[in-house]
Amino acid sequence: MNTIIRKPFRYRYDNLVLVLIGINLLVFLAQNLFPEATVYLSLNTQLVLRYGMVWQFLTYMFAHGGISHLLLNMLGLFFFGTPVERQMGSKEFLLFYMVTGFFAGLFSFGLFLLTGSASVFLLGASGALFAVQLAYATFFPDSIVYLWGILPLRAPVMVLGFTALELFFSVTGIASGVAHFTHLAGFAFAWLYFIIRYGENPWHYLKIRR
Repeated sequence: MNTIIRKPFRYRYDNLVLVLIGINLLVFLAQNLFPEATVYLSLNTQLVLRYGMVWQFLTYMFAHGGISHLLLNMLGLFFFGTPVERQMGSKEFLLFYMVTGFFAGLFSFGLFLLTGSASVFLLGASGALFAVQLAYATFFPDSIVYLWGILPLRAPVMVLGFTALELFFSVTGIASGVAHFTHLAGFAFAWLYFIIRYGENPWHYLKIRR
């Protein structure tokens, strides 16, 4: 079983990150031309359960709530996703991106059901993007990331710091309009992906070196 799960794809690099960015831009354009598209593409518990809109588990990660939401996610996808795709190969990267995004949405869906949040519409690439950031820090633990273009941080410090902030926001309810549990789920499922698919624990790469 492990042999099948861990069987690698033949390596090729196709600039898939640019394709994903293009799809996000086209979807955002469609949202602005046809406002009802946001309802059909975002993830909502009632629409899935009552009307069978199961495609929302995938489409939610390509829809965005505004131009700043879109640009921040696409910049993050470009800067972190490009080196990760080069390291993984395009087929592996696509599997990683879609699997982590799907399960982040599925986790959020379950959480919305448990908390009675039927009116919530989940949208944005952030769950998958947080997964990509963890992959970046795992593959390139010695790289330096300039937070806000100013503060230099080692990639693992950035990822662990973001995780701590998301936990804090989730527990305290600060910035409640942001899907912090979806972000955390992106981290968590990326972590599981590395363990299951690669047989590697990201902690070995993320822990602070002395």
